[in-house]
Amino acid sequence: MNFGKQLKEGLITQNPVLVQVLGMCSTMAITTSIMNGLGMGVSVLIILTASNVVISAIRKIVPDKIRIAMFIVVIAGFVTCVDLLLQAFVPAIAASLGVFIPLIVVNCIILGRAESFSYKNGVAASFVDGICQGLGYTAVLLVMCFIRELLGAGTLAGFRIIPETYPIGVLTLPVGGFLVLGCLIAAMQWALSKSKEGK
Repeated sequence: MNFGKQLKEGLITQNPVLVQVLGMCSTMAITTSIMNGLGMGVSVLIILTASNVVISAIRKIVPDKIRIAMFIVVIAGFVTCVDLLLQAFVPAIAASLGVFIPLIVVNCIILGRAESFSYKNGVAASFVDGICQGLGYTAVLLVMCFIRELLGAGTLAGFRIIPETYPIGVLTLPVGGFLVLGCLIAAMQWALSKSKEGK
């Protein structure tokens, strides 16, 4: 287990959003405010880490034929816990995220890591993988939220930064999500190709 390598993969070389292009639905739908992005990012990080650990721990006793069903049952259990905790302690964020919290059950990031990593590796490595991939997802959400909320609405975390007449309102619309995400993916691919050329 190499923490530095796994962290680099989660944040940069195998970033779940910008490189693997997973979890697009929630990424574009909820990135209109910093609080939404933080709530969704932390939720995914917790669920991904916890489900990775459990799946890794029970992988040797689960028949291969039912592994996908087992993944979904484990993930659904943690999603339910997180959803109820959000509703109990931060109801405003729970209401704002709406259906996207229950949809984490079928989020390709979590299912993908369960299949490609935690089902094949030990508990400690799976725990670190969950944290690193979750941090990569959260970082992209926060960058998108910052751009879309600041330039699209002129606010940050609800505080007015740019006068109301200047924001680019289209960035708060779905097309704005596509534009910002496309630019971020292009920037990441450019940076990765430059780093390969430099080697």
